[in-house]
Amino acid sequence: MDDDKKEITVTLEQDEVDIWALPELKEEYTPWKELDTAGRLKRVLLHYTIKILGLLAALYIFICSLSFLGDAFKLLGGKAAGKAFTNSELLSNPVAGLMLGVLATVLLQSSSTTTSIVVSMVGGGGLLSVPQAIPIVMGANIGTSVTNTIVAIGQITNKHDFRRAFAGATVHDMFNWMAVLVLLPVEVIVKAIFGKGWLEYISGKLVAAMEPETDDSHDQDYLKVITDPLVKLVIQLDKKVIQKIAHNELETNVSIIKHDVCGDDKHSKCTFMFEYGTHPLRGDSQMSDTAVGIILLFISLVLLCVCLVVIVKLLSSLFRGQIAHILRKFINAEFPGCAKYFTGYLAILIGAGMTVLVQSSSIFTSSITPLVGIGVLGLDRMYPLTLGSNIGTTATGILAAFAQKSNVHLAMQIAICHLLFNICGILIFYPLPFFRPPIAAAKFLGVRTSKYRWFAFVYLLFAFGLLPLAVFALSLASWIVLAAVLIPIALLMLIVFIIKLIQHKRPSLLPAKLRTWKWLPLPLRSLEPYDRVVMFIACGFRCCIALGCCKYAKEGKDELVDAKHGKQYQLNEDNEKKNGEINPVFVNGSTNDISTDSIHTRL
Repeated sequence: MDDDKKEITVTLEQDEVDIWALPELKEEYTPWKELDTAGRLKRVLLHYTIKILGLLAALYIFICSLSFLGDAFKLLGGKAAGKAFTNSELLSNPVAGLMLGVLATVLLQSSSTTTSIVVSMVGGGGLLSVPQAIPIVMGANIGTSVTNTIVAIGQITNKHDFRRAFAGATVHDMFNWMAVLVLLPVEVIVKAIFGKGWLEYISGKLVAAMEPETDDSHDQDYLKVITDPLVKLVIQLDKKVIQKIAHNELETNVSIIKHDVCGDDKHSKCTFMFEYGTHPLRGDSQMSDTAVGIILLFISLVLLCVCLVVIVKLLSSLFRGQIAHILRKFINAEFPGCAKYFTGYLAILIGAGMTVLVQSSSIFTSSITPLVGIGVLGLDRMYPLTLGSNIGTTATGILAAFAQKSNVHLAMQIAICHLLFNICGILIFYPLPFFRPPIAAAKFLGVRTSKYRWFAFVYLLFAFGLLPLAVFALSLASWIVLAAVLIPIALLMLIVFIIKLIQHKRPSLLPAKLRTWKWLPLPLRSLEPYDRVVMFIACGFRCCIALGCCKYAKEGKDELVDAKHGKQYQLNEDNEKKNGEINPVFVNGSTNDISTDSIHTRL
């Protein structure tokens, strides 16, 4: 090494910190034993009773705001999503069906609605075949995870909370994407060879053994009994309009806002907030579905952010002292001895049960995402709860299949396909503790977004918008165009992944130049150049400065974080290079070259 290069000494025994370990709980309070009677009474009434009631109220409005958000997206794109389902020729392409499932669920803000539409189209009139419907329900699995990713952004002002919250939210995304990337090609290949995909074949055998019959007595609205009184005062939508558009029974110019009948009684009148402004009798002054959707989207996002801030503050205030230690220990507890391995499977069952109760994986995962951010729930425990929510959300499709008047067996078959897909994904990415790549990918994204907080918005826009739209557009052209674009990109990503794996495991097997990425231009191996541009623009706005969006741009570079292993090292400031570049690190006399892809010089 050249003499002008400076060494950075890292003392592992003293300065190494696991950034994914649950943070130490603050104990800035007077212990219960030291309080007098008045102090204890005050703590019970003011600290616990009032704050718990406030937390329940904030959680109630938070769940209602998720309903408003879903209704807003239905108003903005629900009819377009329903119309897209009418093109059966297009849906014969599994990639197009997958991306349509993603986009439809993002627009409808509910995988339950998407799967219910698909189930009704399979069983209600044969508008979709089972092979066509399978990729769509896979895409619905991906699209439903957008909600808790949006919720995680609500903790963007705190670097450490945001890192944990974003990782906790995106572990759902990563599992769904990885499961699709593995299981969809297998389904397509098996179908090409044997005439039936493995999901189609197994689900067909199971349904034949079950012999399901029509039963529309199942109540699917457990949570809505509580939330509907408030939600229906603001907006009421006729979801059957979207299904009828999907069945090609209505044109897209029909409003999905209710006007004539708004209850079980056919003579009940509509009296919700947006009813007057959207009534057809207003003629030219009538508000369109799009206008109402934009207003409702703004209201829902404001409510979502405010409630999230209140929930996080109240949880942080309540979860302290001995109660916090007990609760966190209980949530993250492990079975003793050899039974420790099965703790995660109990969490999967709990996640499935809670999702069945609330009838929404989005609501369940979004509600526990703030707990990950404040350090009450660990990422390793969030992962099985998320997997359980994926299983629990399939209950809606099964109930919808029972409600079909005809072809119940076909409707039930696609609902069973959805269940089998999630179970098989779990069997691949959960049983082996050393092979849980969704957790590693989520940690990588958590570290990236805590350092470059604008990257969270880029990820959200790309993963749930630009990527599905681009692939869907390519699939519209032809298989040849789709393959010509995607195959080279996939091969490049595979090569990069293999090189990075060898760099990490056996760097000596690579040529000297390929042992790091320093030979690439900085914009191709780091987000730093883009960060400077974004920070230059963002820090010019007072709102960004007030929210702390650009605060981290001025913080000192005193931390070194390994994104792969979650290790954090404190640097000697005197040994840092002026331009912020990281030199090779000397640990116990050996040189470990750290690339900018896995090491961050600041958070």
